[in-house]
Amino acid sequence: MKKKISFWCLPVLLLVTLAVNSCKKTDQSNIPNLLTIRQWELASVQVYNYIGDTQQSTDTITCDTTQIFKFYKDGSCTYTNFDCKDQAIAKGSYSLSDTKLTLFADMVCLDNSTVGSSKPFANAQISNLGEFSMVLQTGDTQAYYTSNQPRTIYRWGFIRQKEVTTR
Repeated sequence: MKKKISFWCLPVLLLVTLAVNSCKKTDQSNIPNLLTIRQWELASVQVYNYIGDTQQSTDTITCDTTQIFKFYKDGSCTYTNFDCKDQAIAKGSYSLSDTKLTLFADMVCLDNSTVGSSKPFANAQISNLGEFSMVLQTGDTQAYYTSNQPRTIYRWGFIRQKEVTTR
C-alpha cells in the first residue's frame, strides 16, 4: 500500500509544480512606482556636443527658476518652468517602453528655440532611476551614426523632492 501512495505522489507533485509555475506573472517592475511617489526637481542639465563618437564640448545649463517634473499614476505628467521660463504648467501624458528604459512624454513646453516650444521628453532614455535620483538623456541618442555626424545629447539630472502642499 505504501508503494502505491508514493508512486502517485510524485506525478501529483509534478502537476502542481507545473500549474503554479505556468501561471502568467503580473508586471513586477517598480519603475512606475518610483516615478510617481513624489515630484522630481531638476538639479542639472548638461549638454554634450559630439562629432561622430568624439566629444567636442560639454556645457552645463544653469537656471534661477525651480523646475519640477511630476508623474501621476493615471499616466499624466506636468512640468513647471521649463527652459528657465516662468510659464504655465505644461501638461501631457507619459508611458514607458516595454523594456522600461525609454520614457515617452507628449507634453509641449515653451522654450527659447526659434519655434518657441518643443516636446523635450518625447523620447527620453532612462539612464538612471533610483529612489532619490533620475537621469534622462534626450537629443541625438540613436545607436548608429556616421563618423562625421554632429550630435547633441542632453543629460537631465533630477532629484526627488517632498511635495509642497498649500492649505
